[in-house]
Amino acid sequence: MWSRFLPLWESGFFIQRSGKDDGLVKGPLAVVGRYLPVIGLVVALLAVWEAAVRHFAVPKYVLPAPSAIAAALHGALPVLLKVHTPVTLAEAGLGLLMALIAGIASGTVVHSSAWARRTLYPLLVVSQTVPVIVLAPLLVIWFGYGMLPKLLVVTIACFFPIAVAVVDGLDGAHRGMLKLLRSMGASGWQQFVMVKVPAAMGSLFTGLRVAATYAVMAAVIAEWIGGDAGLGVYIVRSANSFRTEQVFAGIVLVTVYSIAMFLLVGLVRRWVLPWEAHLRAAGEAVKSIPVSSAKSQERSR
Repeated sequence: MWSRFLPLWESGFFIQRSGKDDGLVKGPLAVVGRYLPVIGLVVALLAVWEAAVRHFAVPKYVLPAPSAIAAALHGALPVLLKVHTPVTLAEAGLGLLMALIAGIASGTVVHSSAWARRTLYPLLVVSQTVPVIVLAPLLVIWFGYGMLPKLLVVTIACFFPIAVAVVDGLDGAHRGMLKLLRSMGASGWQQFVMVKVPAAMGSLFTGLRVAATYAVMAAVIAEWIGGDAGLGVYIVRSANSFRTEQVFAGIVLVTVYSIAMFLLVGLVRRWVLPWEAHLRAAGEAVKSIPVSSAKSQERSR
């Protein structure tokens, strides 16, 4: 029976090794194999959790079993997807977009102005010492219970990693390329567009990926303060009703959406920066060349 799968195995459908024979690299199921240890650990922890709750007869309102959480999630899924999820994702997405615009603008200003680097940059760092959950009630007082204060909470939470990434990316532009363009008579704007912006794109997406993991969490925190729909509202109402299994169900969805946004930023990065994959492949190809063969090629030259 297994002989029918042998051609697929040999073709690398399941796994495919690199030239260095250093492990799994390609294949549709290679991703699953890469994360098997994590999956196994999570399954083991859930099994221990389930067994402990059943053995010690822990009340459901204190700590529900994973099976009870799964049942609560299955029962509330239609309401969560139709009523609460669109609100939270809209707040997270729009707030992240606002943070992206503000982070790019402020990072560019800090990079371009020595005065801004001495004055604005320290204020950006100090602003991160104030917890977002402390600012949320003030924003509700100032702007009401609409979507605006929630968008501001998400923007504040996601703004800093993007701004820092932009500053670091622009500062890390290749000095030799800048000198070359200056020697060719390029203006400051041409140097910025042709060298600094491409150099900062990778760093920008790194900061955006970090910020994307904060977006859903910040939207949920904002909904705790005030709102009539959203995953944060659902979690608070469930906690007030001592429906702890529903609280965990909401947490599961928040985690799933945060991971999804993280992966989505990675996909956008591959689409916007396609050359990174080619550079990585070229680097791996160079590393795979044995040192002895490289030396022999140099001698032949």
